[in-house]
Amino acid sequence: MFRAILTAVGLLLATHSSPAIAETRVPTSQAEISLGFAPLVKQAAPAVVNIYAKIVQEQRRTPFMNDPFFDDFFRGLSKPQRHVQNSLGSGVILSAGGIVVSNYHVVGMATDIRVVTTDRREYAAQVVLADRASDLAILQLEEAEDLPFLELRDSDGVEVGELALAIGNPFGVGQTVSSGIVSGLARSGAATGEGIGYFIQTDAPINPGNSGGALIDVNGDLIGINTRIVTRSGGSNGIGFAIPANLVRAFMRQAHDGAEEFQRPWAGMMGQPVDADLAASLGMDLPEGMVISELHPSSPFTKAGFEVGDVILDVAGEAVNSPSEMVFRMSVTGLGDTAEVTRLRTGTRDVLTVEMMLAPDEPPANPLSLEDGSPLPGLTVARINPLSILRFQLPMSADGVVITDPGAYGGRVGLRAGDIILGINNQQIRMPADVSEVLANAGRWMKVDLNRQGQRVSLRYRL
Repeated sequence: MFRAILTAVGLLLATHSSPAIAETRVPTSQAEISLGFAPLVKQAAPAVVNIYAKIVQEQRRTPFMNDPFFDDFFRGLSKPQRHVQNSLGSGVILSAGGIVVSNYHVVGMATDIRVVTTDRREYAAQVVLADRASDLAILQLEEAEDLPFLELRDSDGVEVGELALAIGNPFGVGQTVSSGIVSGLARSGAATGEGIGYFIQTDAPINPGNSGGALIDVNGDLIGINTRIVTRSGGSNGIGFAIPANLVRAFMRQAHDGAEEFQRPWAGMMGQPVDADLAASLGMDLPEGMVISELHPSSPFTKAGFEVGDVILDVAGEAVNSPSEMVFRMSVTGLGDTAEVTRLRTGTRDVLTVEMMLAPDEPPANPLSLEDGSPLPGLTVARINPLSILRFQLPMSADGVVITDPGAYGGRVGLRAGDIILGINNQQIRMPADVSEVLANAGRWMKVDLNRQGQRVSLRYRL
């Protein structure tokens, strides 16, 4: 089955890896105006499906079930209750063999997924690749063949003002089409939820149930996957967001390569948008780009010649004005490739080649988990390296030992995953083995000094 999935995805990528940007236009005759969007909808709508997903969750009915301190006291007094949550959304068929793209928040945690086409055929589906941060998921329909599908457009060619149609299943009433225009681009960080990166904004009405549906242009090509709206009432207020088709293509590429989770190239930097004041201090005529505020020594940007204070103007010819746009541009470029990045330093612009790579797991993390006889049983710590910096969103200059799992007892006394251990009982901690050694000689009282999200925290408790 999985080989068939990869074959189907490979054919899709081979066919549409370098799509030509079709010329868009508005109706030019009375006959075209009278038809409206009917021919376009007839062509594209069969490739948009309804998705019904079930998520089974276990919950214990105690008033303190979210409090780690009381967790052990009430364990076993209340049996876990199985709660089934139904999720309704949409999806878009991307290959005749049943490759479908939808939102993570629709299917990412589902245990049972059913997909229904416009002609009422019903298929079981399995998730091939999903990512919470991007809010995307790739599905494979079981025993599907000869299905209608949409082609991916190069979403970097989308312009503000283009006509757009949103197709989906809002409120579960059945497939619905709404029209509008592309009202904004590069809406980084504007969508709610956990989506990150770059979004296409549209005023085509998008409502609950439209999630995972198609945003298409007037040629019937897919330009984005509808994902979020900005609303105060729960209904559409004319500000909706779609994930660009180019990121969907990057997902398809990694699914073809057999990835079990979506992997983004590592930048190894922190940065901030250049505003008017910052532009003036840097001697820039206009505020543009992103200035580097922190840079890890192992970052591919460091290796390419970038330094703190440099301004990144574009990646692969596409403007970058925020860290989330940088993440998007690197994700679209893909792992293993290189990107031409424009740098501004002291008024001089030049172009440097940057490798798209994963965060290295070097130096070795040497994880250590404490045994039951320890004062902190179950506590797991590791040496900080680029991989843990990325995982726990630590400062680029972070060094020493990080908590990867506080364990049951550690959680009760206040330890958290991502805490950097500075010292225990006034003894400095440099390596994971130091934690075990210091705890082996601990007395009745314990003092743990931590760096938690840039703040120094001290915990004191009795063993």
